[in-house]
Amino acid sequence: MIEVTMPMFGEVMEEGTIASWKKHIGDRVERGETIAEVEMDKAVMPLEASDSGILVEIRVQEGQSARVNSVLAIMEQEPPPRG
Repeated sequence: MIEVTMPMFGEVMEEGTIASWKKHIGDRVERGETIAEVEMDKAVMPLEASDSGILVEIRVQEGQSARVNSVLAIMEQEPPPRG
């Protein structure tokens, strides 16, 4: 299980709002890929995946705010290829 958390984009940032999700439940996500956009202090920043996996749960919906380091979504690691 991989927790996607609210990053701290600025030195004084305490919370951010999910402006939009770029990935949906069931989507494959590559490390470094933008999975959401976070709005804070009138700026919108891309939220990039820290790991690759499958998005299995979104806990904070578009338009909702979350504190820094809180869990926004859950991804699962993909099993290694068989063979």
